[in-house]
Amino acid sequence: MRDIMQDVSSWREENKEVVVATVVKAYGSALRPIGSKMAISSAGDISGSVSGGCVESAVYEAAQAVFESGQAKLVSYGIADETAWSVGLTCGGTIEVFLELLDGRGENSSYEILTHALQTDTLIGQATVLTGAHAGEHLLLWPDGSFKGDVGEKKFLVHIQAAAEDLFRQQETRKLEIETGDEQAAVFIQVYPPSPRLIVVGAVHIAVPLVALGNTMGFRTVVVDARSAFATRERFPHVDELVVKWPAEALESLHLDEGSYVAILSHDAKFDIPALQVAVQSRARYVGVLASKHTYQVLYQALREEGVSEELLEKVHTPIGIKKLGAQGPEGIAFSIMAEMIAEMKGVKVS
Repeated sequence: MRDIMQDVSSWREENKEVVVATVVKAYGSALRPIGSKMAISSAGDISGSVSGGCVESAVYEAAQAVFESGQAKLVSYGIADETAWSVGLTCGGTIEVFLELLDGRGENSSYEILTHALQTDTLIGQATVLTGAHAGEHLLLWPDGSFKGDVGEKKFLVHIQAAAEDLFRQQETRKLEIETGDEQAAVFIQVYPPSPRLIVVGAVHIAVPLVALGNTMGFRTVVVDARSAFATRERFPHVDELVVKWPAEALESLHLDEGSYVAILSHDAKFDIPALQVAVQSRARYVGVLASKHTYQVLYQALREEGVSEELLEKVHTPIGIKKLGAQGPEGIAFSIMAEMIAEMKGVKVS
C-alpha cells in the first residue's frame, strides 16, 4: 500500500474513483509477493504493480467492470488458465487478484485510518472478505485485539481475530478459508509492519558494510556509538542517522518498534549489556549481538541479574548472523547478519 498511497490520495482529492487490485494468493514463480497492489483511477491513471508487468493490462480491463458495477471481484491468472499466454503470465506462476472499488471518505474512513497508520509507522492489519455474502467488506485490526469494521456474524469475527493474532506475531500476510457452520468465506488478512529500520550499536568495522547493505535492502539506517571519533560521516557517509550517545539512552529515544532490527556490534560489555537490556525488552523485530559463546553467556547472566526473563533472552540472535554461511571478514559477517535479518523479516527458519 505504501507504494501507491500518495497517488491514490491525490486521485481522491481530485474526486476520481479508485479501484485497488491486490495479490491475495501466489503460486509457483509469481513475480510479486502477496499483498502487492495496483491502483487504477476512473481517469485511467495507474500506480503500482501486481505481477511486474505480466498481467497488468488484464487487471486494468477487469477494473473497468468493477467501476461499472461497483462490485468487488476475485480473478485468477496463470499458466492453468486458457488465457494465461494471452495476458502474458509466461513465468509459470499463478496469482489470484482481488479488485475492489475504494469508497469511504473522511478521517474516520477505513482508508484514511489505514493510511494514517502507515504514515506514522503503526503496526496494523486489514482483513478483507473475498467471497461469500460479505465479499468486499473490511475489518481493521490492531495487535491489542481492537478492531473497526463489520464482516458478518460474531463467530466469523472471532476466527479472523484469532488468525490475526498469529499473523501479527509473525508479521505475515495470508489468505484463509474460514467456516463457522453458518458461513463460509475466503478472507485475506494483510499485516502492515512499520517501515524497517536497521539500528547498529557500535561504529565498528563490520558496521560500515552492514549499513551499506541495509541501505541497499531498503532499511532506514541508524548508527549509535558514544565515541564521537568513531561515529563520523567520514566513516559512514551513507547512513541516514548518526547518534552519538550511550547506546542504552539512544535506543530508548529511538522508540524501537516492530520494524526495528538491532545489531549490537560494539563488543564492549559497558555498551552491550545496557543496550541489550533495552533492545530485548522492546518491541524490536530482531535483536542480535556480536559475541563469542563465553561472552554472550556473561552478557546473559548480567541480564538475568537485572531481571530479564529467559523467554526474552531466547529472542536474541547470538552469535549474530547465519553461522552456516561460514562468513569471514567485515563484509562477509555483515552479509550473514543482513541475511539473518531478512530471514526474520520473511519468517524463514535458517538455524
